[in-house]
Amino acid sequence: MNILFLCTGNSCRSILAEAVFNALAPTGMRAMSAGSYPAGYVHPRSIALLEREGIAAEGCFSKSWNDLPVTPDIVITVCASAAGEACPAYLGNAVRGHWGVDDPAKATGSDEAINAAFAETYTILRRRIEAFLALPLDELSRDRGRLAHALAEIGKL
Repeated sequence: MNILFLCTGNSCRSILAEAVFNALAPTGMRAMSAGSYPAGYVHPRSIALLEREGIAAEGCFSKSWNDLPVTPDIVITVCASAAGEACPAYLGNAVRGHWGVDDPAKATGSDEAINAAFAETYTILRRRIEAFLALPLDELSRDRGRLAHALAEIGKL
């Protein structure tokens, strides 16, 4: 099963989700990330956060959804639509879900405040990924509607 975490810039949220998912996922499941308008770099605070959490960041890079190595089975957007951010719509046949999270790259204030924004994003995404991995995925993969509903419910966590 291939999961795509999709965002606009692919420099923070989708990168964090890709790395966390791949660190926690069982064999046979793999995440990738991409952006509709990739920034072309991974935010240094994302890399630093992953390193602090003991999660490998190598192999993560900002890329376009046009450059994916495989077709995803599931696409999860992580843009914060509530903040008025335009979230890309992947046009494949994948099951879709939305797990909106505020963009920590837009956080302002002290280093501590900005680091806290990145940590909050990480915590939200990790909690959602753990909930996803706890689902009966063998069963849900045969029922696209139930899988989409489960993804939507996880997006509310």
